[in-house]
Amino acid sequence: MDDIRKRSKDTQCVHASLMEDANGAVVPPIYQTSTFKFRNADHGAALFAGREKGYIYTRMGNPTVEGVEKAVAVLEGGYAGIGCGSGMAALHLAFASILRAGDHVVCSESVYGPVVGLLNVQFSNFDIDVSFVDTSDLEAVKAAMTPKTKLVHVETPGNPTLVITDLAAMAKIAHEGGAKMTVDNTFMSPVLQRPLEHGADMVIHSMTKFLNGHADVVAGMVVVKDEDAYRLVRGMSNAFGGTIDPFNSFLVARGIKTLAIRVQRHNESGKKVAAFLDTHPKVESVMYPGLESHPGHDVHAKQADGPGGLISFELTGGLEAGKVLMDSVKLCVLAVSLGGVETLIQHPAAMTHASMGPEGRRQAGITDGLVRISVGIEDVGEIIADLEQGLEKV
Repeated sequence: MDDIRKRSKDTQCVHASLMEDANGAVVPPIYQTSTFKFRNADHGAALFAGREKGYIYTRMGNPTVEGVEKAVAVLEGGYAGIGCGSGMAALHLAFASILRAGDHVVCSESVYGPVVGLLNVQFSNFDIDVSFVDTSDLEAVKAAMTPKTKLVHVETPGNPTLVITDLAAMAKIAHEGGAKMTVDNTFMSPVLQRPLEHGADMVIHSMTKFLNGHADVVAGMVVVKDEDAYRLVRGMSNAFGGTIDPFNSFLVARGIKTLAIRVQRHNESGKKVAAFLDTHPKVESVMYPGLESHPGHDVHAKQADGPGGLISFELTGGLEAGKVLMDSVKLCVLAVSLGGVETLIQHPAAMTHASMGPEGRRQAGITDGLVRISVGIEDVGEIIADLEQGLEKV
């Protein structure tokens, strides 16, 4: 096919993972092998020396894995992707490729809970300091920067409060301070937002979520913008060994084929569910960038192509009201994660963000009564009806 990067996102989703196959397979095969046979001793030596391209060992490269790496890189507009065994493995890989002992990190305070532990506990063992900041407040970010700041890590929309960070402005602050900027783009997917276009140095995905879309894979991806970064991150990935396997790569590549059309449905339904919640008398507040009342609405509209399918809201009855709602829904599934075809509902303070502790959650604006919904692709009228009957019990 001609240059896939010049095609629309709809076409890229379908075709970006395709590769030439000797047997003409329309769907790339699963190369479920740990190692690859060399033609002769000289061929093996040439591969190890980098004089020839080819495959040695699946931890170092595999055709099926390369298919999904290429697809996500194309969608993000990056140079290349490095597949990982999970989203957390991807975050660890990206951070470790940038940070050295004595460095400082500025991180969004509204961020996936385990990232707080990764930085505060694991990376602190290597003399890495971290400041968690409201990255929607550019002055607060500037104040947090130090001569030792080498990484600014952003989630936008933030998890789970959906606070919005201005990516271009944040990249300018990071780069002027001598730091790299990484962006977790899991909530949006590259169909709706492409952080590299706004100055990010690396983009990270939990491919478990929207990219795969079917709640049957755990996988991650780091997308880099140039060859130098790729060589660095790929080498570190080979050393760490936290790579994605061929079968999960195949499943994610299959999921990506329907990504654009799924995201369109998530987006449309998310707007309708948010509008319903926003006018319900038992809902105190709704956090959704598609609502004009959201303080980050204009910034998000400038840098993204839609508000997505994630909604957080506060019930007037707080924690106990949230428990009643989550125990009363029948169609919505009470489970963590997001971005799948099914609608998921969960309580961040007790579930995904429990590890942050009460003070960390308070700083990030994660109240005990906050409820998060990942709107699926079911009939939106039935999703709303389920929430309505659950709210009647509150």
